[in-house]
Amino acid sequence: MTTAPLPVHRLNSDRPAQAVRPPALRVVNPPSEVDLIAAEQAAAAFLVALGVDLNSESLAATPARMARAYAEMFTPRSFDVTTFGNDAAYDELIIARSIPVQSVCEHHLLPFLGVAHVGYLPGERILGLSKLARVVELFARRPQVQERLTQQVADWLQDHVAPGGVGVVVEAEHLCMTMRGVGASGATTVTSALHGQLRNDAASRAEFFALISANQQGAVHHA
Repeated sequence: MTTAPLPVHRLNSDRPAQAVRPPALRVVNPPSEVDLIAAEQAAAAFLVALGVDLNSESLAATPARMARAYAEMFTPRSFDVTTFGNDAAYDELIIARSIPVQSVCEHHLLPFLGVAHVGYLPGERILGLSKLARVVELFARRPQVQERLTQQVADWLQDHVAPGGVGVVVEAEHLCMTMRGVGASGATTVTSALHGQLRNDAASRAEFFALISANQQGAVHHA
């Protein structure tokens, strides 16, 4: 997606110049081979191997539901990246807080759930606010680790929006840690990724962390 100044053309010498809107960027999830029948058979074998009796009415369709559920959790939705010219030359932070994060730990295939706080310093174009949540989903709907998810969201915004800086913080509870193993119920993991001015300038970085933590319990503190 171009981030250069909008091109100008003239229809004739008597009309004012008009800005040409750059073409929208379509983010499409690459097609993957999802074999629901094979997944259902594998889920049934998995459950039976763990001693689960699938002969009851309530469990008979569980393997099929399980296959469809994981297929959905591993498939992000396609979307159009909507941007607008920064006509007002706005140069302060734009932040979307508490974007829901629903992903699956690639080590145990158990969910991790939480929120993402995503902010950036706009350049020549401003991203539609709902697209910040779409980008989070793009990288969350797959077997994932939180550290990589955080970095991928920040990298995508830096590469496609060309902002002055990007900040992403993800706070999540991992069921692989709370439901099994150590059983650390209520424990959360916090990860962050920064680019540009938010990484290199201490004042901008402090402002970002202060804004995402304002009026929130369990605020994120960074020096």
